[in-house]
Amino acid sequence: MNYYPIKKKLNVLLLFCLAIAITTIHPVLAHKVQVAADVGATLHLEPNDNPRAGEPTQAWFALTRKGGQTIPLAQCNCRLAVYAEPHTPSEPALLEPSLQPVAAERFQGIPGAAITFPKPGIYQLQLNGKPAKGASFKPFNLKFEVTVAAGTANTQSVQNVNSNVAQETTSTLPVWAIAIPGLALIGIFFVVLQKTRRS
Repeated sequence: MNYYPIKKKLNVLLLFCLAIAITTIHPVLAHKVQVAADVGATLHLEPNDNPRAGEPTQAWFALTRKGGQTIPLAQCNCRLAVYAEPHTPSEPALLEPSLQPVAAERFQGIPGAAITFPKPGIYQLQLNGKPAKGASFKPFNLKFEVTVAAGTANTQSVQNVNSNVAQETTSTLPVWAIAIPGLALIGIFFVVLQKTRRS
């Protein structure tokens, strides 16, 4: 039995998986989903699920019951607590932002809060809720892990002699710095694929 064609296909598959894994290292984050009892929640952070330290972040939670029925903030006695990771269970919350009803995407009146994370790092958002009068769902405790990037930094403050205006510079990763490694991996993948087809 000739195992060479199978080995070739496995090598190509392995290379493809490696290329996908490497090109998705840069955070391309989707909404985070958690479920507890009969309630599920989708967390979204503005802008683009990529919060930055020292900058206001709008967080909202699309709460739903089993079956997809939305739970607005008016039907939930909800509380949001923010912890810096790692933390102990007895540790007080770093922040307890007040929840407000927000309209986001197709949801109306869902819990939302403005959060300003103090520094870069990993945080845990805990959303606890009990049904308000007239609502029928089980109490829940949902935990979301959030990675906060460095915010806008005043890396240099230069005084212009003519206008006495301070200039700020910010540090961001240019698009080309993300695209070039991805294109290189795709090119390598096609070269290896062509060589394995010729063999």
